[in-house]
Amino acid sequence: MSVGTPSPLTTASGAERPGGGGRIAGHTVSRVGYGAMQLERLHGDRAAAVALLRRAVELGIDHVDTAEFYGNGLVNGLLREALRPEDGVTVVSKVGATPNPGGRIPLRPAQRPEELRAGVEDNLRSLGLDRIPVVNLRRLDTGPGLRAEGDQVVDLDDQLAVMTALRDEGKIGAIGLSSVTIDGLRRALPAGIVCVQNAYSLVARGDEDMLALCAAEDIAWVPYFPLGGSFPGLPKVADEPAVQAAAQSLGRTTAQVGLAWLLRHDPRVLLIPGTADPDHLEANVAAGALALSLDPTLLAELDAVPSRSADVPIG
Repeated sequence: MSVGTPSPLTTASGAERPGGGGRIAGHTVSRVGYGAMQLERLHGDRAAAVALLRRAVELGIDHVDTAEFYGNGLVNGLLREALRPEDGVTVVSKVGATPNPGGRIPLRPAQRPEELRAGVEDNLRSLGLDRIPVVNLRRLDTGPGLRAEGDQVVDLDDQLAVMTALRDEGKIGAIGLSSVTIDGLRRALPAGIVCVQNAYSLVARGDEDMLALCAAEDIAWVPYFPLGGSFPGLPKVADEPAVQAAAQSLGRTTAQVGLAWLLRHDPRVLLIPGTADPDHLEANVAAGALALSLDPTLLAELDAVPSRSADVPIG
């Protein structure tokens, strides 16, 4: 779903990129992208989900994050219906988990090499693509979420072997990593990693060393839970007094302040906030402009917010 080479500031359709242009796997994309997982909430209103995606494109978003296990193929199907080749949207997917309907946790690990290959094939089929620009290997080493047990404990080198083979076959364009440790990233560098997705926000900055490594290796940093999360023990950006004060002084929301801080913190940051609400989508896009107006004094106050651990396993 990615076509052409738009300018750094505008998309293939001529819309202004929110947050400006960033780079992932050789593609220029909007630094404020869209995480499609929340589209599951619109499973009963397909027309509203498609309209939301079309609005995202109109607003200049041309970087969308998805996975076959989001809604067991529902979300990928919505992307296939809504996005057009001429939109020039770079779709990034992921493998390493699979749906677990009715389970205490709606996902279960799918870490074995044959499961990773099957996950890529499922993504290709549901997205209607011959090649996915980037596929993230979701490891289960760190961050909130699942942990591997038994035969799901798979060596990273074995996983990278199948991901590299899929890239060589032309089924994926590039390889990313998610929920990975810095040691894992170092081991994976020879495979040509183009992005890292880890839990990271203003209030959970434990991965600063990994962010520095990504900067040195020109790897995109794509934080999930960019505003914290609802898991017990996971801090929320909105709870921080400094963020609340900044939002009040700027006339913006705490979410916009948290997203704008991420954009200013490092130029390799690509945001993928998710929502099922059109107004919330527009507010997220507006955070791209807000980032440019954060003055040094305010940035210093936000930088001084204490960082707390985001490593809160739930499975």
